[in-house]
Amino acid sequence: MLRDKSLNRKFDKIRAKEEAGLLKPATGSRALRKMMSNRLAMAGVVIFAVILLASVFAPLLTVHDPLKVDLRSMLQSPSAEHILGTDRTGRDVFARILYGGRVSILVGLGSALIAAVIGVGIGAYTAYRGGWIDIIALRASEIFMAFPQIILVLLLVSITGQSLTNLIIIFVLTGWASMYRMARARVLSLREEEYVQALQSFGVPTVKICYKHILPNALGPIMVNITLSTAMFILAEAGLSFLGLGVPLSIPTWGNILNVAQDLRVLQNNWWLWLPVGSVISLFVLSINFIGDGLRDSTDPTLQG
Repeated sequence: MLRDKSLNRKFDKIRAKEEAGLLKPATGSRALRKMMSNRLAMAGVVIFAVILLASVFAPLLTVHDPLKVDLRSMLQSPSAEHILGTDRTGRDVFARILYGGRVSILVGLGSALIAAVIGVGIGAYTAYRGGWIDIIALRASEIFMAFPQIILVLLLVSITGQSLTNLIIIFVLTGWASMYRMARARVLSLREEEYVQALQSFGVPTVKICYKHILPNALGPIMVNITLSTAMFILAEAGLSFLGLGVPLSIPTWGNILNVAQDLRVLQNNWWLWLPVGSVISLFVLSINFIGDGLRDSTDPTLQG
C-alpha cells in the first residue's frame, strides 16, 4: 500500500508538470541520448579523442623529431627537455609515442574499417540473395576462421615480409570473416520483415533493398564489432612489433617502442621506455571497449529503457 501511494504521488507530480508545460518532449536520437548518459562510454570517447588528437597534432605538442638519433642523450630519464626521457639511441620517447600513435591507430582503425566494408558488403548482399553465392561466401569465411588468427597473421607476415601495407592487408584478410558472418546473420533475420516484402512487391532493385533499406537496420552490432576489431588489431600490431614481426623498426609505432622491453635490464632500470607507451596502449584499447559497450547498450532494442 505504501509503495502504491508513493508511485501515485510521483505520477501526480509528473502530470502536474505536464499540465504546467514544464516537461518538454525529448528530441533527437534516443540511441544518442542513451549513449551520452553512459558515463563509461563518454569517458571512453574523451580518452579516445585526446589520444587521437594528440597523435594527429603531434608537431604542435613536441619539437623533437621521433627519428633523430642523439648519442649524447642516450637513456636520459624524464626531464624538462625530454618529458618522458630518451631511448637507447637518444630519441625522444614522448615524440615517438605521439608519432607512433598515428601509425598504430591507422593500422587498427583502418584495418577494421576496410574489413568491415568488405565483410559487411559481401555478407549483406549474399545473405539477401541466398543460393549458391551465399554458400560460396559462407564456405570462404569458414576457411579463414578455421585457423587461429594469430597463427595465420604470423604465417602471412613471414611470407610477405614486414611493411605497413602488408600488415594492414593481412589484418583485413584475417578480420573480414567475422564482419561478414555478423552482417549475414542480421540480414537473414531482417529480409523476412514485412517492409522488405513490400519493397519486393513494388519491384525495388535488389541492391537498393539490401544496402539502403535493410543494412541501416543492422548497423548497431556491426558498429560494436568494428570497435572491438580496432582494439584487437592495435593489440595485434603491438604484439607483432614487440616480437619484431610487425611494422619495420625504422617506423615509430607503439609496438616498436615497446620492443625494448624484451631486455630485462630495461624493465628494471629504464621504466620510461616501456611504462608510458604501455599505459597509452592500455588506455586507448580500454576507451575503445567502453565506446563499444556504450554502442551496444544504446543500439540494442532489448536494452532500451
